[in-house]
Amino acid sequence: MLTFENVSKVYAGDKKAVEHLSLDVQTGEFIVFIGPSGCGKTTTMKMINRIIEPSEGSIYVGGENILQQNAVELRRSIGYVIQQIGLFPHMTIRDNIALVTKLLKWPEDKRHARAEELLKLVDMPSDYLNRYPHELSGGQQQRIGVLRALAADPPLILMDEPFGALDPITRDTLQEEFKKLQQSLGKTIVFVTHDMDEALKLADRIVIMRDGQMVQVGTPDDIIRNPANEFVEEFIGKDRLVQAQPDIRTVGQIMNPDPAVITEQHSLSEAIQYMKQKRVDSLLVIDQENTLKGFIDIEIIDHHHRKGLNVGDVMDPSPYSVEKQALLRDTIHRILKRGTKNVPVVDTDHRLVGIVTRASLADVVYDSIWGESEVLTTIS
Repeated sequence: MLTFENVSKVYAGDKKAVEHLSLDVQTGEFIVFIGPSGCGKTTTMKMINRIIEPSEGSIYVGGENILQQNAVELRRSIGYVIQQIGLFPHMTIRDNIALVTKLLKWPEDKRHARAEELLKLVDMPSDYLNRYPHELSGGQQQRIGVLRALAADPPLILMDEPFGALDPITRDTLQEEFKKLQQSLGKTIVFVTHDMDEALKLADRIVIMRDGQMVQVGTPDDIIRNPANEFVEEFIGKDRLVQAQPDIRTVGQIMNPDPAVITEQHSLSEAIQYMKQKRVDSLLVIDQENTLKGFIDIEIIDHHHRKGLNVGDVMDPSPYSVEKQALLRDTIHRILKRGTKNVPVVDTDHRLVGIVTRASLADVVYDSIWGESEVLTTIS
């Protein structure tokens, strides 16, 4: 679908934004370019539709050299989504979606039918077609930006940090929606981001760039398990090294299914005795249905132990918790970045099924970095 042959972009003063890049992208593949600011990832993408002209080399789309094509016609044949969305405020959603098809001189009835068809793909009601951009939320506007890129049914779509300006929850939802949409439609995607989590979530292959050069190309698992050099390791982030073990991905695979628990009716003295018996410094609080109600630890008890209260009177009622299918990466963020000692694991009804501790995560990280056969030296 897309081929770079020894492509370079040189600006005035001999500044090389991209240097001797060669890459083949297969039909239906989701390629993500990532790297630090100024690495050349956006320049590389913009050379595909000739918003930026390459200085050297050749780029082929569908087997045809883009430099031998009319630049305007080329751009109309390639979908393009940007972070700023770029919807026209004076045009309805229908007309915004149909913009490229209008430029391609599709009949009006065909343009409108296509807009309605596309809106259904993202589960937005048809009456939105008559609204204007300011009447939509940021996430809805970005969905329309994606639909506009799909309107003329292009085989190739370029996306320049399309979800970067959205709030984390909306961004996560749109990432999942778009990945499913891409897989169902079979589109080839070239995607630029600075967010490694986004790249790992979306990409079939990731292209890591630095100073205008490709440093490493591979699947997310390949890159995480076998980073090419120290730069890639640092760019990936140490907390993602647990994914180097392909068979260990979810919380349920490493959780302890028998956490130390207590009920709200027990006294604080009983809680202390149970902690001593189980050799722990905290307990998870459950009810008769095994529903997670809170947690209590030594510090809480020490603060209240002379007041003759029960566990339910002093417990923290809002511990962080995750479900069994949660990714380890998310749990690591909670434990390491938020300073929590452990994370309770619950089912969909919030019933307690286990616990993930710092120790269990440390075992996975140690095995990922040094391997099970290595002997670790204890440092006092």
